[in-house]
Order: sequence, then structure tokens, then C-alpha cells
Amino acid sequence: MDLTLAILKPDCVRRKLTGKAIDFIESKGFQIISIKKVKLDKAQAEAFYAIHKSKNFFADLIRFMTSGPCIPMVLKKDKAVTEFREIIGSTDPKNAKEGTLRRLYADNVQENVIHGSDSIESAKKEIAFFFSLIEIIS
Repeated sequence: MDLTLAILKPDCVRRKLTGKAIDFIESKGFQIISIKKVKLDKAQAEAFYAIHKSKNFFADLIRFMTSGPCIPMVLKKDKAVTEFREIIGSTDPKNAKEGTLRRLYADNVQENVIHGSDSIESAKKEIAFFFSLIEIIS
């Protein structure tokens, strides 16, 4: 079994879609082994998304991710990273496949409801960013 990080983004929380998103994720066979609600400050958001610092959307991304609470989760499943990326769909919901989480609920490329780790290495770093070992129930 592998682990990945998911974050229900501020738009998901604000639009009261968290229950639907969690139901969707669990219906696809993922087990939530840790979950919490947090409100990122600017420094935390910048640290988490540091890989995008040189990109033109970075400032907007930081503003968005600090605009309200979000819900990070550690998910467990065989091939968790690749399978989770498949069920959430393309970053731009217009390009997401039918039946994916972003196609169902996302409004646009920036407010796209959910984050998912893009590699096993990223998943390890991202999980450690939000969760200590004692918080991860395996």
C-alpha cells in the first residue's frame, strides 16, 4: 500500500463540498489515514508551493491558498499517487475527464477544488509538511 497527500482547497471548503469530495475519494477505494483542517499563512503556503516560486501564477496561488481553511489528508491505496491523480483529473476542469473530481466540482484552473501529490517523492515531502508520524494511522 502506498500513501499520497490530498488537500481539499479553500474553494472546496468555502463551497461546502468537503463531504462530497471525501465520499468521492473513499468510493474510489482510498482509505483516509489522517485528516485535519488548517489555515495556511503566507509563509506556510510559500514554503509548501516553493517549487512554483518562479512561475507567473505563484502570487495568485499563494493568495488563494491563504484565503480560507483547507483540509489536508493522507490517503492510502495501492498505487496511491498515480490512481489519485487519475480520479481528480486535469488541473483545468475543462480538460478533466468526465467523472473526475475536478470535472464534477471545480470552477476553473486556479480554484480547482483539490491538490494531489504528483510523485511518490513529492507525496513523502508533502505528507511530512502537514503531518507528524504520530498523526498517521496506518
